[in-house]
Amino acid sequence: MPDAPQIAQKNPYKVELVEGKTYFWCACGRSANQPFCDGSHKVTTLTPVKFTAEASKAAFLCGCKHTANQPFCDGTHKTL
Repeated sequence: MPDAPQIAQKNPYKVELVEGKTYFWCACGRSANQPFCDGSHKVTTLTPVKFTAEASKAAFLCGCKHTANQPFCDGTHKTL
């Protein structure tokens, strides 16, 4: 059975993405470098979500780790 992610915070993280840059979003909630991965998932069955920014812009990345639109916030935190 896969591990459940820890809720890092019940709000999204506003970040400035750079077009063409690859990021690794923390899916486990354990990273000290939220919302990005620092390798803390290695003690879980969870893995980070790799994505490349399509444009340089502000984005809201999920902080609760329960979004259905990984890595982006979909408002799920409002129901937790």
